Amino acid sequence: MNIRQKKYNFFQRIGRAFRLNFLKLFRSPGGAKKVSLGFAIGFGLEMLVISSASLIYILFIPIVRLAKGSFPAAIIGNVIGKLTFLPVILLPFAKKLGKAVFPLKVQIGQSTPFSFEKLLHGDFSVIISILHGGVHVLIGMTIFGIVLGIISYFIVYYLYEKQKTKRLTRIRDKQALRKNSLNKNLV
Repeated sequence: MNIRQKKYNFFQRIGRAFRLNFLKLFRSPGGAKKVSLGFAIGFGLEMLVISSASLIYILFIPIVRLAKGSFPAAIIGNVIGKLTFLPVILLPFAKKLGKAVFPLKVQIGQSTPFSFEKLLHGDFSVIISILHGGVHVLIGMTIFGIVLGIISYFIVYYLYEKQKTKRLTRIRDKQALRKNSLNKNLV
C-alpha cells in the first residue's frame, strides 16, 4: 500500500505553519488576557534574539512567569515571530533607531577586527568588538519588541475572543439541534 503525501512549496508550508500555530494558540489554556499576554511576550522577545546573541532565552521563562502569561502561548508567539522573519527585516531600521535614541558612540576596549584565530587562542576581546556595534541594534530591537508586543497583545486578544464566541455559538447551535431532534422523536 503506497500512500503518496502531497508536496507543498515553501510558501504553502509557511502558511500551514502559521495556521497550525494559531490553532494551537486559540486552544491553549488560560483566558484571553493570559494567552494574549503570553503571546505578546514571546513575540516581543523574539525581536531581541539576534541582537542579544540568543541570551534572551535565559530570561524567557522568568519573564513569562513573572508577568503571569501563558507559557504555551509565549512559545507560539516566539515561533510565529521566527516565521515572520521580522527580526531580520527590522535589523537595519533598529540600528538607525538605536542611534537616534542613543547618539553617543560606544567604545568598549580596543576595536579590533574579528579573527577566528584569535578566538581559538583564547583572545575573547574580538567578541567585545562584535558587541561594540550591537548596542544601537539592541536598543532599537528592544523598542521594536515592546511596540510589536503591545500591538500583538490587542490583536490576539481580539482574535481569541472572536474565536471563543464563534465556538460557543457552534456549541449552542448543536445543542439546540439535538434538543429539537429529541423533542420531535418524543412527540
